[in-house]
Amino acid sequence: MFAGLDGLRFSHWQAESRDDGVLVLAFDRAGESVNTFAQDVLIELDALLERLALDPPRALVIRSAKAKGFIAGADIREFQAFDAKGTIGDSIRRGQMAFQRLAELPCPTVAAIHGFCMGGGTEIALACDYRVASDDPSTRIGLPEVKLGIYPGWGGSVRLPRLVGAPAAFDMMLTGRALSAKAARGIGLVDKVVDQALLVDAAIALALKGAERPFKQRFMGWATNIWPVRQVLAPVLVKQVARKAKKQHYPAPYAMIETWRRASGDTRARLAAERKSVVKLAGTPTARNLTRVFFLMERLKGLGGKAAGGQAPIRRVHVIGAGVMGGDIAAWSAYKGFDVTLQDREQPFIDKAQARAATLFEKKVKDAAKRPEVAARLRSDLAGDGVVDADLVIEAIIENAEAKRSLYADIEPRLPADALLTTNTSSIPLDELRSGIARPGRFAGLHYFNPVASMPLVEIVHHDAVDEATTQRLAAFCKAIDKLPVPVAGTPGFLVNRLLFPYMLEAASAYAEGIPGKAIDKAAVDFGMPMGPIELIDTVGLDVASGVGQELAPFLGLRIPASLASPPEAGRRGKKDGQGLYTWTDGKAQKPELPKNYRAPEDLQDRLILPLLNEAVAALHDGVVADADLLDAGVIFGTGFAPFRGGPIQYIRETGADVIVERLRTLQARHGDRFAPRPGWDNPALQPVPRTA
Repeated sequence: MFAGLDGLRFSHWQAESRDDGVLVLAFDRAGESVNTFAQDVLIELDALLERLALDPPRALVIRSAKAKGFIAGADIREFQAFDAKGTIGDSIRRGQMAFQRLAELPCPTVAAIHGFCMGGGTEIALACDYRVASDDPSTRIGLPEVKLGIYPGWGGSVRLPRLVGAPAAFDMMLTGRALSAKAARGIGLVDKVVDQALLVDAAIALALKGAERPFKQRFMGWATNIWPVRQVLAPVLVKQVARKAKKQHYPAPYAMIETWRRASGDTRARLAAERKSVVKLAGTPTARNLTRVFFLMERLKGLGGKAAGGQAPIRRVHVIGAGVMGGDIAAWSAYKGFDVTLQDREQPFIDKAQARAATLFEKKVKDAAKRPEVAARLRSDLAGDGVVDADLVIEAIIENAEAKRSLYADIEPRLPADALLTTNTSSIPLDELRSGIARPGRFAGLHYFNPVASMPLVEIVHHDAVDEATTQRLAAFCKAIDKLPVPVAGTPGFLVNRLLFPYMLEAASAYAEGIPGKAIDKAAVDFGMPMGPIELIDTVGLDVASGVGQELAPFLGLRIPASLASPPEAGRRGKKDGQGLYTWTDGKAQKPELPKNYRAPEDLQDRLILPLLNEAVAALHDGVVADADLLDAGVIFGTGFAPFRGGPIQYIRETGADVIVERLRTLQARHGDRFAPRPGWDNPALQPVPRTA
């Protein structure tokens, strides 16, 4: 061991002294499969660096000893506990101190990055003099803290703009986007990209020889951070953020820009300003709810890891129905590595689906030479020959129970003994569909959301005769295609559509009353929804909305307004036809401007949002999902429900169940019994959950 570390014992760091005087420091967090920065890790690192500062090696290289990536960032569970204790400031100061000590070492320092390098992992790399990354596709470098309602607080927001220039730095920090090694090299974040096998040797060589950054990168790092330029750039960045996120909903991006704009003094002064700002953000409801959303996502990912022992893996997928949903499900599965056959009653439908698939592959597969291999995994199958070899069949035909049952009767006898049969129905109860199926234990729902390529959720819909092994295999399949599975009961509408339907129905009712679509959409977006409900109806399609309405309205006891009571006229189905409740041009809704003095009804937002909350309570009461967390996860990832609010149940807890019930009763008295509180408002799960350390 390097002489400067004699007498010190480490739990998380392994020091290797080389004959050339270079010290290689490997991070290997004890008891964990992935490297994250917990406080004991930072305390140990700080002690180690303090000793090295007194007796420095010739150079220092930091690498990961884990097979899984470099460093995933901070230990978010610990971070959450510090928030509950009110000690986040101490934890941020500790990280800043350790990384600043690294930055001030009187010897060259290099980070050797392979695999994921996120958050604190990127920040420790930024505190080094140089960075070398492997060219492996798994290497991704990012600062995703904005997704947790904060921003880089261990020096990242101070160092990155000065390294790569403010425009490139804020593009990373404001979006949370992770870069490939090549892209990171392109902006100057990484100094060298090499084969994984050469990573540590390349880092050592760079540490010993050094390197001068290109003049353009050095100039951008200086010029875009001087005081006058910051005053000009900051308002531009604010305008960019404002197009996507409101300050009252997501304060972190605005705080980060403002702290940078006002920054002055040396590095330590800038770190102090960063720390003060991030500590303040960490205590906001937005940060706490986005942290909750992170853990909800981790829970859903965990469900996908529970594949049944001894069960054959799914490799071959047969999709029946080449419409928008079926075709896109097939394309996504092929993109993710599965052999897929796509069947429909006419070849032109399959041809259109394959054309859409080609567009997806062109967008997603960056290496053009690999696209033919991906495209070859999606095969046209007009005759349905793929059924006999399929491990999984996904039915995505019209929303008609009789048509679906007839199809099952035809294909089930031809399925392999261990194959799974699933339906992508969006609303039909599975008990209705499984009658007549010989092996109901291998039948379930696999409900995707449109657009398939961007919506992360898949509902795994069960019924009373489904085998547990079936749901586990389907959850594992969801994980393999990078989707989040949520198990739901097979009652009408399942979870997401059951909650969305009253929301969309009320929007259609308000529209029928003469309230402009733009005003309705604005009320929902102001609440935090990603898209207004009138635009959503057009996007889903009036034909689909009408079909779901026929199934759900009787079940929920709701009346359907005329616009959705019957299928739309030909050519007026919404976005896909270019005409619906709105006219659509180049994929964008053309919303007529509101009259200058127009004032929307004061209760409009409540009329839209409260029916969704009301139905969330009823769905939880009816056991559509196992618990409140799964409900919130399903609705956030299935609808985009205001993530900063933490989900419908979390919003009810923070607002107060009694308060919302009273608002429902006010709407009931004013607009009718459709706003009557549904069963379940006395559920203890609706009460605030104490924050514990």
